[in-house]
Amino acid sequence: MTTYTAPVNDMMFLYEKLRNNKFYNELEKYKDVTPDLVKNILEEAAKINQNLILPLAKAGDEQPAVLENGVVRTPPGYKEAYKKYIDDGWTSLSCDPKYGGQGMPKTVSAFFDEMLSSASLSFKLYSELSIGAYNCINHHATDEVKNKYLPKMVEGKWSGTMCLTEPVCGTDLGLLKTKAVDQGDGTYKLTGQKIFITSGDHDLTENIIHLVIARSTDSPSGTRGISLFLVPKFIVNEDRSLGPRNGISTGSIESKMGIKGSATCVLNFDEAVGYMIGPKNKGLNSMFTMMNLERIVVGIQGLGISEIAYQNSLTYSKERRQGKSNKNNSSNGSTDFILEHADIRRSLLNMKSIIEGERALCFWLSQQTEVSLNHNNEKIKNEANDYVSLMTPVVKALFTDMGSEITSDAMQIFGGYGYTKDQGIEQLYRDNRITPIYEGTNSVQAIDLVFRKLVNNNGDIIDRYINMVKKDIETKNNKLEPFIKILNIYLEKLTLFTSWIKDKIVNSKDDANAACNDYLKVLGLVAVGYSWIKVLQVSFDDYENNKNFYDDKIQTANFYFQRVLPRVDSHCSSAMSGSKYIMDFKFN
Repeated sequence: MTTYTAPVNDMMFLYEKLRNNKFYNELEKYKDVTPDLVKNILEEAAKINQNLILPLAKAGDEQPAVLENGVVRTPPGYKEAYKKYIDDGWTSLSCDPKYGGQGMPKTVSAFFDEMLSSASLSFKLYSELSIGAYNCINHHATDEVKNKYLPKMVEGKWSGTMCLTEPVCGTDLGLLKTKAVDQGDGTYKLTGQKIFITSGDHDLTENIIHLVIARSTDSPSGTRGISLFLVPKFIVNEDRSLGPRNGISTGSIESKMGIKGSATCVLNFDEAVGYMIGPKNKGLNSMFTMMNLERIVVGIQGLGISEIAYQNSLTYSKERRQGKSNKNNSSNGSTDFILEHADIRRSLLNMKSIIEGERALCFWLSQQTEVSLNHNNEKIKNEANDYVSLMTPVVKALFTDMGSEITSDAMQIFGGYGYTKDQGIEQLYRDNRITPIYEGTNSVQAIDLVFRKLVNNNGDIIDRYINMVKKDIETKNNKLEPFIKILNIYLEKLTLFTSWIKDKIVNSKDDANAACNDYLKVLGLVAVGYSWIKVLQVSFDDYENNKNFYDDKIQTANFYFQRVLPRVDSHCSSAMSGSKYIMDFKFN
C-alpha cells in the first residue's frame, strides 16, 4: 500500500514567499486569511487526507462502485469518510459565504485539491464536479435558483455533475441528440442518454444536481442550438425539501482501467424535469465556465498523483539494495541502495523538479484567477483573465501528461514489484491515465491553445505573456543570472516557434495541427521554468534564513534547467519539420 505525507512545507513556502501581498491586502474579503490560518487549514487537510482518505484508494480499487437493482453503491468506507469530509466543511472551502462557504482563496483550495488527488482520486471525484457545478450555477443562474440549490451543494448534502458526452458525440458536442421540450411553465422535459458521467449516481448525498446540455425542439442544429439545463435527481420543492424522483435512471456503470471507486455512469433521461440555466442556445458558454475550471483541477490531479508516486519511489529507493554504485569500491560483496545509482537519481530528480515547478506554476495561476475575479482595475483584471485563458490548456495537458510519465517512471524504479498490485504503484498509473483524456483530451487542449488562443487578437496574448516573463525575470542578482540566461534562450525559441506556427495557421493548417502538441509542451516547459525563476529569486534572497530548504530548491532547479527544459529543442525540431510525411502516408 502506498504512503503519503502532504507537502505542507512546500505549499506554505509558496503561500508566504510568492503570494501577491499587495493585491490580497487590498481585498476586504481576504483580510483575515493570514499565513497562520492557511497553515492551520493545510495541516488539518493533511490529517484527513493522510489518515482517512488515503486508505480508500486501495479499497475502491479492490471493491469498485457497483450498480445493484438500479442503485449505485460506493465502495466500503466511502460513506463514512464522506460524512466526516462534509462535517469538517471541506466541500465549502472556497465557496461564497453567502451560501455557507468559507470563502478561502483559490490558492488554498488548489493546495487542498492536490492533497485530495494524492490521497484518492476516486473519492475526490464525488465532490469535485460538485464544486464545478456550484461555480457554473453561481455564475449563470438566477438568484432564485442559486438560493434554492447552492446552500445544500456547498454543505455537501447535495452533489453535482456535468452531463455532456453522448454515444454519438464526445469532443464534437454539436452532434448531441438529447432533446428538451418547453412545457410553457418555466420547465423543460429532457429525453436522451448521457455517457461517461463522473459521479452520475451514488449513495453519498441526498440529491444530485445534474447540469445537462441539450437542444430545445425549436433550436438550430450544431453548437449554436445548445442550451444548459439544471436537472435534479429528486425534484426540489420551494422550501428546499425533496419531492418525487425525477425521470433519471442509471443504465450501467463503466468497467474501467482505473479510478474504479468512482462511479462513471450511463444516465438515461426520460422526460426528466429541467430548468434552463443562462440564455437559450448559449449553453456551451455557460458550461465552459465549469469546464475551464475543471480543466485546471484535472491538471492538479496529475500533479497530486505525481507527488505520491515520487514520495513512494524515493522511499523505496532508500530501502531496496541492488548492485554496486560506481562509488562502491569494496570487494566484500556488499550492495548499495538503488538510490546510489545515477540513473535512479536522475529519474527521481526528474520527478521532483517537474512536480515542484508545476506546483509553483499552479500557485501563480491560482493567483491570476483571483486577480481576474476580484481586482478593481479593469485592465489588470482583463490581463489576468487572458493569462488564465492561455494557461488553462497548458496546465491541464502538461500536468497530466507528466503524471503519466512520472507514474510510469515510479513503476520502473520499483521494478517487478511496481508491476504487482501489492505496492499500489501500478494503481497510480492506472488512475492517472484518465486525466489526459477527460475534460477535453490533451490533443484538444493543444488545438484549443493554437487555433483559438493564438488566433484571438492576432496572438497578442502569447506575445504579452512572453514580454511579461522577460520583464519579470530581469535582476541584478549574479547567482540567478545563469538560470535567467538559460530561460531567455528558451523564451527566444518559444518566440520563434510562435511566429512559425502563426504563419502555418494561415498558410498550412495541417502543419499547424501536427505541431499543436509540441507547441503546448514548449509553452508549458517554459512556463514551469519561469515559475522556477520565481522560486530561485526567493531562494537566493532569503538563503540565510533557511539554508537547507533553499539548497534543496537550488539543486532541484539546476536539474530542471539542465535536463528538463532542454526538451524544448526536440519539440521545436520535430514540430517544424512539417506535416507532409504525416499527411501523405497511406494507411492500409
